[in-house]
Amino acid sequence: MNIAYWIVAGLLALFYLYAGAMKLFRDREQLRPMMAWVDRIPLPAVRALGTVEILGATGLILPPLTGIAPWLALAAAIGFVLLQIAAIPVHLTGGDRRIALNVGLIATAAVTIWLAITWL
Repeated sequence: MNIAYWIVAGLLALFYLYAGAMKLFRDREQLRPMMAWVDRIPLPAVRALGTVEILGATGLILPPLTGIAPWLALAAAIGFVLLQIAAIPVHLTGGDRRIALNVGLIATAAVTIWLAITWL
């Protein structure tokens, strides 16, 4: 289970580090081709979302790696499930019907939760 956790959580963390960094450092025009919803959300909220994603990705990796408060990894994975559940209505109400990535991220975070529960 330990190896499985590191593979799944590592991939999830890489995705959220990349997505969070894009939201944090790119402007609206650069984000628009990848994220159709970015025009409907205030830019400070997009930046805050990027910060949350980076912190969550860090929470998946650092606590279990250091052994300090490893339960934070479980909290980060639960947070990612909740984040994606909240993202689905944002995509659907804006005419952007592409939610397959959101569903895949929910499934990946759920597997991470299961692995973290059995590992902790």
